[in-house]
Amino acid sequence: MVMCRCGSETTRTTSWSVSNPGRQFWRCSRPSMSCGFVGWIDPPMCPRAVQVIPGLLRAMNRLEERERLAREDALKMKKLLFCSWFLFLFYIFLY
Repeated sequence: MVMCRCGSETTRTTSWSVSNPGRQFWRCSRPSMSCGFVGWIDPPMCPRAVQVIPGLLRAMNRLEERERLAREDALKMKKLLFCSWFLFLFYIFLY
């Protein structure tokens, strides 16, 4: 286990900053302390990976948002279909 400068244990965290996307590091586990960063777990990324990963993350976030909106639209359509069938059957049995 890696220990912090303050003597407490550290936790493994993933950085999503622009300069270190996806890189794992050790961080002080005590929230009240301002120790923060302790040390990197993995080696630095190549410059090309640092350029590519943020774009891939943005594309993935856009796709997830589109999927969420499509699911919401599908649910609305199911509700409308149910209402239309209900009104159709009401009309058929009423007349």
